[in-house]
Amino acid sequence: MIVFPAIDLKAGQVVRLAEGDMARATVYGDDPAAQALKFAAAGAEYLHVVDLDGAFAGESRNRAAVEAIVAAFPGHVQLGGGIRTPAAVEGWFDLGVARVVIGTAALKDPQFVRDMAAAWPGGIVVAVDARDGLIATEGWAEVSDVPVEDLARRFEDAGVASLLFTDIGRDGLLKGCNIDATVDLARRTALPVIASGGVKGLDDIRLLALHANDGIEGVITGRALYDGRLDLAAAIAMAERS
Repeated sequence: MIVFPAIDLKAGQVVRLAEGDMARATVYGDDPAAQALKFAAAGAEYLHVVDLDGAFAGESRNRAAVEAIVAAFPGHVQLGGGIRTPAAVEGWFDLGVARVVIGTAALKDPQFVRDMAAAWPGGIVVAVDARDGLIATEGWAEVSDVPVEDLARRFEDAGVASLLFTDIGRDGLLKGCNIDATVDLARRTALPVIASGGVKGLDDIRLLALHANDGIEGVITGRALYDGRLDLAAAIAMAERS
């Protein structure tokens, strides 16, 4: 199982939000590339980066910060946030991003996801972000009437790499990952699932790793790392045992 330390970007700074609320942002630093190097030094080979401003705007707003992260980090960068056009997808891959996360566009333009997955095999991740079991879009500001599982199944034959499942109600709150819902989704779909939202410590990593054979590909963690509640090297070591 892969551990993805998270770098969320707002106005060029490293932040964490509570439940996706931009007004409830905690700033953890103003040098995203330096933060990426810290994660690499702890053993991270993968990084999850989100352009929060871009998620709301529908286009990149933190390009310079992302470029600096990609240049500095020696591993694989997975990027999301406002990526909704073929040109945007191509531009990020050309820059050196390993995987692109598509969220809002997956609900509103599923053919776009299929086209991008065909053009970039193994490079597209679909975000299935949920509030009370329903898909949320536009930086989580809007909630649809589409259940998570329904959206996930639409892309089982599309060639996407993985699903990224976030329980918004837990994100950034250190409530613990929603293990049951994440594992249930992995069992009900044919795609690997990356867990996100609420990781509070090593026990979350252990419990998710137990379900690697059920299709749990990885876990994203942010606030627990920044607040010192989770040691990244220990988390990676535990995940690698799965």
